[in-house]
Order: sequence, then C-alpha cells, then structure tokens
Amino acid sequence: MLSPPAYRSSAWPVALACLVAVLGSGCAGNYVARTRDLRRAYEGGRYDEAARGFDGEAKSGKEIDKLLALMDQGMVLHASGKYEESIKVLAEADKLSQQLDVISVSEEAKALLSSEREKAYRGEDFEKLMVSVLQALNYEQLGRDEDALVEVRRVNERMLKMIRDEKKPYQQLAIARYLSGVLWEDAGHEDDAFIDYDTANQLAGDLGSLAEPLVRLAKSTGRDEALQALRKQYPIITPLPLAATEGQLLVIVEAGRVPEKTNGTWHGEAKAELIAIPVFRDRPWTRDLGVSVNGGEPVAPTPVTSLEDVSKIHLNDRVGRMVAKQLAALAIRTGVSVGVGAVTKSDALGALTFLALSYGNQPDLRSWLSLPAQFELARFRLPSGTYQVALTTGGKQVTRTVKLKPRRVTLLVLRSY
Repeated sequence: MLSPPAYRSSAWPVALACLVAVLGSGCAGNYVARTRDLRRAYEGGRYDEAARGFDGEAKSGKEIDKLLALMDQGMVLHASGKYEESIKVLAEADKLSQQLDVISVSEEAKALLSSEREKAYRGEDFEKLMVSVLQALNYEQLGRDEDALVEVRRVNERMLKMIRDEKKPYQQLAIARYLSGVLWEDAGHEDDAFIDYDTANQLAGDLGSLAEPLVRLAKSTGRDEALQALRKQYPIITPLPLAATEGQLLVIVEAGRVPEKTNGTWHGEAKAELIAIPVFRDRPWTRDLGVSVNGGEPVAPTPVTSLEDVSKIHLNDRVGRMVAKQLAALAIRTGVSVGVGAVTKSDALGALTFLALSYGNQPDLRSWLSLPAQFELARFRLPSGTYQVALTTGGKQVTRTVKLKPRRVTLLVLRSY
C-alpha cells in the first residue's frame, strides 16, 4: 500500500478505529468467502447441493456477482452430467458477459474512487473462452456435434481477435483445436480434422500418443512432407488405418483446481511506489491420474491445456493497465482527502478519507474457481463394443460405461480434483 498524505500523528487513533469498522463491514459481500462451502460440496461430489446453492446466488439480486454464480452453476451442472441444464445456464452467462463488456467511460471513471470489488464481475479473458469450451463439450455429450463445432469455432475466433485486434500475447487453447479435430474426424472430414489436429500439436508442443490421428491423417490425406516431419517428432507412432470394425475412445479429464487470486504487489522503478494487484496462486490437487479400459493397465492422460498457465498469462497482460489505473486513483484519493481535511479543518477526517478510499480500491480477488486446472486426454483404438472405463486418482476410482461404434470417435468427459 502507498503511504497516505502526512497528517498530525494525533489524528491516527481515531482514523484507525474508523478504518477497522470499514474493514469489518465488507466481509459479508465477499463472493469467494460466501460460496466456499458450495465449492466444497462440488469438489466432494455433492453436485445437486452445489448447483442449488449457486442457483440461489445467481437469483439473489447481487448483480455484481451474478456472472460468477452463473459460471459456477454451469460448471457444476456440466460436471454432474446435466448437460442440457448446463447449456442453458452457461448461455445466460455468455449473454451477460457480453452485456457487461459494454461498459461506459463514466463507470470506469467511477471505479477510480470506488472498489473494483463493487463493480459487476466481467470475467477474465480466458474465463469467457472457457464458457464456449464447456458448451462444446456439453453439446458433444448430447450428440449435437454441429452445435459443438460452432462453440469451438467461437473460441478460436475470439482468441484470434484478441491476438490480432487487441494485440494481446495469448495463444489459442489447444484443447479447443484438438476437440475441433475430433469432431471433424468423427464427421468424416479428414482434411479439416488434420488442420485442427496439426494446430493443436503446434500449440501443445508435444501431444504424445494423442498425435496418433494426426500422423494417420497426414498419410491418408497425402501430406507427405507433413508426414515426414511428424514421423521425426513421433517415431514410435505407426500410421495404421482404422479397421472397418474399429472405434476410438477419447477420455477428457477435467483435472484439478484452477488457481485462485490472492493479493500481490507491484513495485515502481524507484521502489517508492507499492501498489496492490491480484496474482494467481496455484492450489493443491491430485495429479496422479490413470485411465484404464476393462481393467487394463492404467494410462496416464496427456495434459493438453493448463489453466494454471493460461490464467497467469491473461492476468499478467492486464498488470500494466491495473497499475496505471491505481496511480490515477492515488492522485485522486490524495486530492480528495486533502480537500476534506481543508474544508473540515480536521486532519483526522482527511486521513480517514484517504484510508477509506484506499481500502475501497483494493484489487478484485474474484475468479471462476470451479474450473479445472488442466485438460488431460487419453485416447484408445478398440474394436467396437461396450467397455468399462475407470479413472483412478488419489486412490479413488470413478467408472463409466461407454459404447464404441465402428469408425466413430466416442468422447467421455470426467472430472477429478
């Protein structure tokens, strides 16, 4: 925190006593603290309890937190397999997010003297993209592949706009491009599938065994140069065509807990300025995962997109703008507090004004905490038929039954913490 203007030391006891009252009055409005038990219910598999609680938050009239409540509710419904309900809630969240993005200059100016926490939460850039990723998975699990493709296209178009038009140093989400490749392959569009698999490979750097369809499609579509390069990158993958009775299984594990915002600081060049900013800190989660089919040897899924990394990249890009806003706010707070002290002839009231305004300008620590930390994928080629799929994590096991069809790609989405 920056130091307040110099006032007579005798004013400080009164000012500090008043500030304690201000600090205590803000706790009840903290969305993160208020919904902590709902997240515990969610991570404990008590999805109905968590969904009802977030639904109540969304309908509570607390408009500043409504977007977060809708996103949390949509994620819980998605994790519980209630895909139709999740689609409806996330669609409402997406619509609200777009409305909140149209914010007036006067509202931004007002924020200089008020708390960021008192503004309606608009979402981080990656959170807005994740709404469409989850929607794509929701649609695919319901067999609505065309709608799923629309959503992954939205992710890629939005990300391209951020990079080209807004000059933001982001990369496209590999999970969206890989999912797009899966959907194209399942629909029989090999060229489109190859293009998206290839892009996912470039973004992820190393897809491991997940590169099998990429290598196979490079051969089947006659891309000899690409096939030669891919064989060097993945020498153990043999591009064998699918048998007439062979199907594919892709297990998507939404693993872990996305980082949480905490208080951080920014130091000026002279180290005289000290400004509070939010920073993402990783949270603990069980990273030892294994996916097995019909009791076979567990396979470690391959991480494709890490929200632990993405969240920090997106937030760090905003640091400069946050600091500039805080410096402008500092100048205004100092002027207002000096003015109050002069008008009232009270140094104590001037000091208290500065402290109250400074407290109100603390960083916003809200974020979409029900998201996973990573998307990890495991892929299998198997004869068509019915299979038992198990996800083992931290000594616990979740099993699902899936049916594979010849020449089709079946997706199974699982959640772990």
